[in-house]
Amino acid sequence: MKGERNERSKKHEVRENLRDSMNSRLVFFPIDYELQNGSNNDTLDVINKRCGTIIIHPNDRWYCMWVNFLLVWCIYSAFITPLEFGFFRGLTDKLTLIDGLSIVIFLVDMLLNFFVAYRDPHSNKMVYNQHSIAKHYGSGDFIICLLGCMPWDAIYKGTGRREIVRYFIWIRLYRVRKINHFFIKIENDIRINYLYVRIVKLITVQLYSVHTAACIVYYLATTMPPEQEDYTWIGSLKLGDYSYMNFRDMHFSKLYITSLYFMSITMATIGYGDIHAVSTREMVFLIIYVSFNMILGAYLIGNMTALIVRGSKTERFRDEMTNITQYMDRTNLSNEIRKQIKSHLRLQYECSRTKSGFIDGIPEAVKAKLSQSLYFEIVQKVPLFKGCSDNFLNQIVMKLTEEFFLPGEVILEQGTAVDHIYIISHGSLEEVLIGENKSVELISELFPFDLFGEVAALCNIPQSYTVRVIKLCRILKIQKENLSSILQLYVKDSYQILSNLLEGNEIDLEKKQLVSEISFLITKREAELSMGVRSAAYNGDFYHLKGLTDAGADPNIKDYDGRTTIHIAASRGHEDIVMFLIQRKAELNCLDKFGNSPLLEAVKAGHDEIAKLLLENGAVLNLEDSGTYLCKLAADNKVDILQRLLKYGVDPNCQNYDQRTPLHVAAAAGLHLVAGVLIEFGANVLAKDRWGNTPLDEGQRSGNKPVVEILEYAREYDEQMSKSSS
Repeated sequence: MKGERNERSKKHEVRENLRDSMNSRLVFFPIDYELQNGSNNDTLDVINKRCGTIIIHPNDRWYCMWVNFLLVWCIYSAFITPLEFGFFRGLTDKLTLIDGLSIVIFLVDMLLNFFVAYRDPHSNKMVYNQHSIAKHYGSGDFIICLLGCMPWDAIYKGTGRREIVRYFIWIRLYRVRKINHFFIKIENDIRINYLYVRIVKLITVQLYSVHTAACIVYYLATTMPPEQEDYTWIGSLKLGDYSYMNFRDMHFSKLYITSLYFMSITMATIGYGDIHAVSTREMVFLIIYVSFNMILGAYLIGNMTALIVRGSKTERFRDEMTNITQYMDRTNLSNEIRKQIKSHLRLQYECSRTKSGFIDGIPEAVKAKLSQSLYFEIVQKVPLFKGCSDNFLNQIVMKLTEEFFLPGEVILEQGTAVDHIYIISHGSLEEVLIGENKSVELISELFPFDLFGEVAALCNIPQSYTVRVIKLCRILKIQKENLSSILQLYVKDSYQILSNLLEGNEIDLEKKQLVSEISFLITKREAELSMGVRSAAYNGDFYHLKGLTDAGADPNIKDYDGRTTIHIAASRGHEDIVMFLIQRKAELNCLDKFGNSPLLEAVKAGHDEIAKLLLENGAVLNLEDSGTYLCKLAADNKVDILQRLLKYGVDPNCQNYDQRTPLHVAAAAGLHLVAGVLIEFGANVLAKDRWGNTPLDEGQRSGNKPVVEILEYAREYDEQMSKSSS
């Protein structure tokens, strides 16, 4: 029992968290639907037992009967209030009795309103707390309803028939809103002809307008002093040989019909007739009334036009429902399927009231801001996206679409292909495993901010479980192609999603599949980004490279030759890209497969400014075998490269495997320019190789006089410097 109570309490909590961000009439639909299945009665039983009070649901069957009964008295009150104001200087005994009965009925309704649950307009949650209900009603309609229930006729008589008191009876017209709610309700009932309902509503509005105006215009005449009766519209009225001079003594029905006739021809604007205004206040009233009739006439004509062209959403919904009903009758569908189809159509109709038709026509930038406003907070709370960047989440949000599903509907079936990933905005669902013998095993329950369908969609495998709705759900979905492209674009956020998936001690098979798929997407994207970054560095496309690195590209990833982005940029001479990569903390001293560093690439290519920039930021040449390398340059007579390397700190006396220096090689080959550069940077002319030969010996052996002269001069200079220092 305790477990069952906790489960029901948990479900009730989930139910109360079903908030609809669009704050529309849709929020009342799930309650209406659930009431038909009895689920709300269970919820209210739990609440009533806990609170010790009686809470009435607004869709309770007995309360709905009371509302319909109250509607009759609202109609009576709306009709009698203008009559009482205009024609009765104090009610008769019979009307006083009926008026007292109506006051009692409306007082009972006021009492019930202190126990009727309501939906909070800010959070859209149903409020069942009795204190909150009483506070809400007390600060809302209570004062107006209480004033409407005051016995104004008795107060009028008890205060010496003071005329000002009679104006307060107009407060009772606040009850007309219940009649309007009734018309809205029957307009949506497909069992009643929509055309007849609208015509009856429009005729009612017109007749009530005439009725109210007739009572007011008679009031203007009857409140004139007796000696000025001739100076009123009815006192001066003469139709044929019949005069209304003593109209106060005439029967009520004749006076009412005459007033009604006067206002009818005025409303019809058929011109100046036998009945017209006489006093100034009558003229002022008729000016106001005729102006009001212009607005009312436009309203009536507009509604009649809409009926003829059949363009209203309500009418389209009714036509569609009628066609569906006829189709179901022809195909002999079961009652369960009929109920699901009708409920889904009604849900879509209610949803259409919350959707703005202009959304498809607005610019993409504005639409993106609208999506961010509606869905960003929801996506931010999805556990899988925890810690992801706002840019990544904004891309997700802009691709989302929403749908609504009724309790019992199946969203994903076991074994089917999945094209979307789903996020629960509001509602609750369950994942069930359907066995071969149609047995059902509950796997898990899903609540707001949970994700489902991601494994089947991203891994391209059949859906493992059937997902069906427990409570009315608002679902956000994104196509798997869109999510895959976003994951590939934002590599850092993809790593964050992997980290979120690997949280916890246990990782089930589905998570392993998803981790594998996301890892594949990351690897694929990294390869694409790496190629793009190197291409941008090669071509000097700074902005493209910046965009790729902002998207998560790693500039330190090496190609098949071990070259990084800064290797390529340095060798190509793109200083702005090298500076950008330095700012992005790119590795400056990494070597490729040939032992070349970025600084060496810049030196070899002759880009002195880039070499200087790299050197200032801590780059080194990193020559693994500088002796062999310089000897090769000397043998190849590459004076420029050799000179730059010596300038950036390479030892001119470095030796190769035979302990020969670059000067040995230059002297042996007779390269006097190379020898001169080496001597300029401090090469030793007396350095010995492993055979004991010096560069001077090699020069003399080669027989190249310029080389010998340079080496002899260098030796003499070194000897003089040695003597002077000693």
